[in-house]
Amino acid sequence: MEKTVFEKNNIRDYVKTVIAEKIEKLKNFIEFTQEASRDIKKTPKYDSMREEMQEEIYQMQRQLGALNDLKRNMAKVLNNSTERVQLGSLVITNKARFYISVSLGEFFFEGDRFYAISSESPMAKKMMGMKSGDEFTLNKIHQKIVEVL
Repeated sequence: MEKTVFEKNNIRDYVKTVIAEKIEKLKNFIEFTQEASRDIKKTPKYDSMREEMQEEIYQMQRQLGALNDLKRNMAKVLNNSTERVQLGSLVITNKARFYISVSLGEFFFEGDRFYAISSESPMAKKMMGMKSGDEFTLNKIHQKIVEVL
């Protein structure tokens, strides 16, 4: 991987935006489903259809709660640059780019692939406290930390 300059603040803002967009989409979908369930006409299958829709709404509300948790947790993520891996660090290894923040998974930012991972994830736990030049192995995959931002 060639050395590229990454603006951690832009990546942080992007992750926050992705979470906000997912929350908005889910809210709209919940509202749409609730309206659709009110519009169901009384038919022989009325009760089962309405029950299925209520279950769907319940599942979406749980997802919304999880997304709101991610949003709250992102507010705790520091944005200062450090030499050692900690919450808020952008870690560039010889294999991947990790943003230690919330468990959002893979995302693409300005054409580059990143992984937003929780500080509780096995990968983050393995890297915590490490600095540029340190090496580690997780799941039989050896990686070297190229840069910590």
